[in-house]
Amino acid sequence: MSLDSIDRAIVAQTQAGLPLVPDPYARIARLVGIDEAALHARLHDLQARGVIRRIAAAPNHYALGLTENGMSVWDVEDARVARLGARVGALDFVSHCYERPRALPEWPYNLFAMIHGTSRAEVEEKRAQIGHLLGPACRGRDILYSTRILKKTGLRLRPKE
Repeated sequence: MSLDSIDRAIVAQTQAGLPLVPDPYARIARLVGIDEAALHARLHDLQARGVIRRIAAAPNHYALGLTENGMSVWDVEDARVARLGARVGALDFVSHCYERPRALPEWPYNLFAMIHGTSRAEVEEKRAQIGHLLGPACRGRDILYSTRILKKTGLRLRPKE
């Protein structure tokens, strides 16, 4: 998938997030050298082509006091994992949820859901809610607690050489 110079400039201007100004799209359009309507059309096209997945706010959960974080992992029946995973992902305390292939025999888990809370007890309570939602379709579970932040950025384009 190739990007023309304008699309590349748009990605470069937005890859660290939108500018924190009253008119972020107008600012980006000015920096890129196009009008705001053209910027919106190009962003829509980049999303439709799969170059960008979404435009969204990404709050710092640590700054919000959500300092306990655990990646819950679940062994869910294959026939039900997509439907149940969508329900888990819709929970307000799950920041991201996805299905991954198992790595048997060591790793039987196929559903992953990141849970955030103010205490480990709160995270465990939320994990119990997920367990209840999954019910008998869940054959196993575990949780991996975060101990530090390793990366808080998305993909970055390299400058063209």
